[in-house]
Amino acid sequence: MQPRMRQVMDRSMKILVVEDDRTTADYILKGLRQEGHVVDHVADGRDALPLALSGAHDVLVVDRMLPGLDGLSLVRALRAARVATPTLFLTAIGGVEDRIEGLQAGADDYLVKPFAFGELSARLAALARRPKAQVEDTVLTAGDLRMDLIRRTVTRGGVEIDLLPREFALLEHLLRRKGRVQTRTMLLEAVWDISFDPQTNVVETHISRLRAKIDKPFATELLKTVRGAGYRIDG
Repeated sequence: MQPRMRQVMDRSMKILVVEDDRTTADYILKGLRQEGHVVDHVADGRDALPLALSGAHDVLVVDRMLPGLDGLSLVRALRAARVATPTLFLTAIGGVEDRIEGLQAGADDYLVKPFAFGELSARLAALARRPKAQVEDTVLTAGDLRMDLIRRTVTRGGVEIDLLPREFALLEHLLRRKGRVQTRTMLLEAVWDISFDPQTNVVETHISRLRAKIDKPFATELLKTVRGAGYRIDG
């Protein structure tokens, strides 16, 4: 292998390109593959979602205007599912507000068409060099209690439990800190975004409702009250 080719292969990446324009897609795929990268391509945002959710790619190249599921919605869904794969929007929509909207949706970079392939390649390499974000679990458990953050479901012993949005957020916070006591103040700040004590029983009320759903119908108590301290999920 020649030195130049070895240098290319040493920085080989696995890249997912989500682009519905065939000419643009062929141009990108040819260039990236010539550089030694492994490239997957889909033209529909809905088809891209399960591939991107797998976390199998080093970087994503996403057009904003896609059939099935637009690029903004695709990236928002990934970030909501805590998939942190670096993502570059490659799009003809290039206004300042559009770029801001794309970055706020969760993209890491934004390149406007028409573009130079060399710049695209350099930007993707820069994204791949960034320290990898810590991947958070998408399934949280305590004993036989299971929370699926992607499907937004909670089950215990295989029985589905219907939680209101605030109850779900409260349970998620407790499960992420399983075995650690969470004070009333901690819960107010994390779940209700309240940085002061409003002198209400909102925490106690929601804990009671949550306990009635995840504990009372079952034999083992998971949600514990630590007297004088706060609350804790065991299991």
